[in-house]
Amino acid sequence: MDNESPQLPAREESSLPVEARGTLHTVFYNDRGLRAGWRLVIYILLVAIFSTLVNLALDKIFHLPKTATPAPWQFFLQESLLFILVFLPACVMAQMERRPVGDYGLPLDSLFGVRFWQGCVLGVVEVVVLMGCIAILGGYSFGPLNVHGAAIFKWALFWALFFVVVGLFEEFTFRGYLQFTLADGIGFWPAAWILSLGFGAVHLMNKGESWVGALSVATIGLIFALTLRRTGNLWFLVGWHAAFDFGETFLFSVPNSGNVFEGHLSNATLHGPIWLTGGSVGPEGSVFSFITMAAAAFFIHKAFPPRKFPEPLPVAASESVAAPE
Repeated sequence: MDNESPQLPAREESSLPVEARGTLHTVFYNDRGLRAGWRLVIYILLVAIFSTLVNLALDKIFHLPKTATPAPWQFFLQESLLFILVFLPACVMAQMERRPVGDYGLPLDSLFGVRFWQGCVLGVVEVVVLMGCIAILGGYSFGPLNVHGAAIFKWALFWALFFVVVGLFEEFTFRGYLQFTLADGIGFWPAAWILSLGFGAVHLMNKGESWVGALSVATIGLIFALTLRRTGNLWFLVGWHAAFDFGETFLFSVPNSGNVFEGHLSNATLHGPIWLTGGSVGPEGSVFSFITMAAAAFFIHKAFPPRKFPEPLPVAASESVAAPE
């Protein structure tokens, strides 16, 4: 692929002095094509446009009911649409940039492959160790079953699928196209810090969330960024994210980032000091959450050695012929 800068249209060349043409060119392009900032602007505009169209369709065509406590199927629909609304614009950008959409973190050839299941195992281990530490110090009681018989399997399947979709949406939003493109502009780790802090800030909108819980979310965001860097795509993170949330919400039946959902396995209770239980936030606000996250980060560091990443491929514009000197 030719890495030379693209040529301005002929009519612009004839009406602008060479100095002006060069200035305009550098505002929009670098040696890799259209600058990362402009690509981010286009992507965000596409997300906004798609979101507006979908909201109009849901409101004017499907007439979905608006209630203070949506039904579980509405939660599932909402998360599915949110993932679509961040993924489809990335597909459009992939066409513009002439690169596979899998470059943004979700390659189809790894769809629910080994990395996904490895992440699931780590997520389950993390939540089991976290809840075990809280329980050993008297901060957690499982309680009597909340669902029985076939309902156990129905809710288990529902929450498993639901949290896979949540994992897809949140991981692609904060570590997919935005991470890939922002990293092209300012570097991987500055981009990861900005997006991880945003990841934590967004969770403050959850009912029952606190600044400690948001700090926990921002911290795991940085650990997730490390995992992305070491594994090369998001599938490990999708599995990890989904399994941990499933463990909190269904298996241990405790608040998940301040949210308590119906269909949990037991009438579990958290009791004791906030530093131990996390209070209304749930176990993510516990001091043991930071300890288990540190252990998970150490595991990722050891299990997945550093790898050398190639520079991002030039965007489509860079395939044009070079501007005349």
